[in-house]
Amino acid sequence: MNANAQARYETLRSDREQFLDVARTCAKLTLPYLLTDEGHANGERLATPWQSQGAKGCNVLAAKLMLSLFPLNTSFFKLQINDLELKKIPEAAPETRSQIDQALSKMEKMVMQQIAETTDRVQLHVAMKHLIVTGNALIYDAKKTLKVYPLDRYVIARDGNDNVQEIVTKEIISRELLPKGFQPLDTDKDVNAVGEDGPKFGVASSMNKGQSDDAVVFTHVKLEDGQHKWYQECDGKVIPGSRSSSPVKTTPWMPITFNHCDGESYGRGRVEEFLGDLNSLEKLMQALVEGSAAAAKVVFLVSPSATTKPQSLARAQNGAIIQGRPDDVGVVQVGKTADFGTVQQMIQNLTQRISEAFLIMNGAVRDSERTTAAEVNAVAQELNEQLGGIYSGLTSTLLRPYLARKLQALQRMEGIPKLPKGLVMPTVVAGLNGIGRGQDRQALMEFVTTIAQGMGPEVMMQYIDPSEFLRRLAAASGIESLGLVKDEQALAQERQASQERQQQQTLLEQAGQLSKSPMVEQMMNPDGQQNPGSQQAPTSPQA
Repeated sequence: MNANAQARYETLRSDREQFLDVARTCAKLTLPYLLTDEGHANGERLATPWQSQGAKGCNVLAAKLMLSLFPLNTSFFKLQINDLELKKIPEAAPETRSQIDQALSKMEKMVMQQIAETTDRVQLHVAMKHLIVTGNALIYDAKKTLKVYPLDRYVIARDGNDNVQEIVTKEIISRELLPKGFQPLDTDKDVNAVGEDGPKFGVASSMNKGQSDDAVVFTHVKLEDGQHKWYQECDGKVIPGSRSSSPVKTTPWMPITFNHCDGESYGRGRVEEFLGDLNSLEKLMQALVEGSAAAAKVVFLVSPSATTKPQSLARAQNGAIIQGRPDDVGVVQVGKTADFGTVQQMIQNLTQRISEAFLIMNGAVRDSERTTAAEVNAVAQELNEQLGGIYSGLTSTLLRPYLARKLQALQRMEGIPKLPKGLVMPTVVAGLNGIGRGQDRQALMEFVTTIAQGMGPEVMMQYIDPSEFLRRLAAASGIESLGLVKDEQALAQERQASQERQQQQTLLEQAGQLSKSPMVEQMMNPDGQQNPGSQQAPTSPQA
C-alpha cells in the first residue's frame, strides 16, 4: 500500500457531499454541535434552533437504541453450546452441559465487566446520536477505548454487495504526538526568524507557528485478501509503525448506518425522513415567537389634538391622577389572536407527529383519564416495531463485530480462555432478537390469561403443563432455565418423597389413635389396673 491516502480522500469525498449537505441541515434543526459547517472554528458559537422538539426526539431515540442494543444490568450476547458438536464428544456426560453453561456464564460476566470499566457506552451513545441525525458514523475500537468519527471526518467506498472496500479518515492532531520526522521546524534556526531577514518574515513565521503545531493525518483502510489493512499518512509520507491489519471478522473499523439504500456508500438518518415536519415546525415556531414578542409589546398612542400631554402620561406613576380624557389615549394592538390560534394548533399537530416518529411516549399516548396500561404497552410495542429493520442492520454491523472484537481482546490478554471453534457460538440476544422475545412473551401471557378468564383456572391447570410454560416464559425473557426450572425427574423424586412422608405421617397418626383405644389399654393391663401414668392424684382429707 503506497502513500496515497490524501489523494484517495479527495477522490472519494465527491460522493459524500450530497449526504453531508443533508446531514448538516438535519443537525441544524436538532443537535447543531454534532456536525458543523465547513470552516467552523473550535469554540465558535452555533446557531440555536427555534424549537427543541428535534433535540428532544434525538436524545430520547438515542437512549432507547442504547437500552435496546446494550441493555443495563444484563448481557447483550450469550455464549451458547452447539448441541450437534457436543454430541460428537463421546466422553461428554449429561451433567457436562450444566458445567459448561456455568463456565460460559462466568465468561459473559467477565466480558460485561471489561466493557463497564471502559468508556465504550459513552462513545456508543454519541454514535447513536450521529446515526439518528446524520445517518452515518464510523467507530474505531482501539485498545483502550472507542473513537467515533463523524461524517465530515471520513469517506468510504462499498462494492455492489454493500461490503466495505475502502475507508479513509481525516483528523487534525498535534505534531508533538508524531515521530521526529514530522515535528515542526525550529524557528530559532530558521532563516525567516526575527532578526535575520527583518520583521516582515518574522511576523509571518510567528503567525504560522500555531498552525504548524497541528498536522493533518490520514488513515487509509483497504480490504485485501480477506483482511483490513491500514496505515497512517502525514505530509505525503507514511508514519513509521502505523501499518497494521486485522481479519474482517474481528476488524476494529465498524462503519454503521441508520437506513442504507442499495447502491449508496452512505446511509440516511431518521431526521431526514421527517425533515419536512421539522422544517415546518421550525418556521412556525419562529413566526409564533416573533409574533408573540410583537404582541407583548405595549405602546400608548396620544391624539395630536388631545389636551393630555405624552410627558405627563409617561411620568405618571401607578395610581397617579393627571388631567386628560380617556378618548385621547389608545393602545396599539396586533389583532392576530385568531391567526395565532391556527399556528398553535398546527404546532401541536407537528409536535405529536414528531413525537411518534422519535418514540416519545408522552406525545404518542392519548391524554385521557381512562388511558389503560394495556393501551400504553400496545403503543410502545407498535413504536418499537417501527425500528425492526434498524435493529437488524445494527445487529450485523455493530453488535456482532463489537462482540467479536471484545472476545478477541480478552483472549489475547488471557482474561478468558480461547473458545473451542464450533462448540461455543457467541449469539447476540439484544436488538431485533430482544423485540422478538418481547413479542413471544406477550403472546404467551395473553394466551394463558385468555384461557384462565374464559375457561377458568381449573381448566387451565388441567391442560397447561406448568414446567413447559415456565421454560417457554424463561426463554422468551432471555433467561436460562437450566438449573432454575426443575425437570420431570426431579419433580418425580419430590412427589415420591412427599408420598412417603405422607404415608409415614398417616401411620404415626393411626398408631397414636390405636394406643388410646380401650381394647389396646385392656390388652396392655389385663388385671384391670389403671395405667400408673393415668392415676389421679389423691384428694386431701376433709377438715
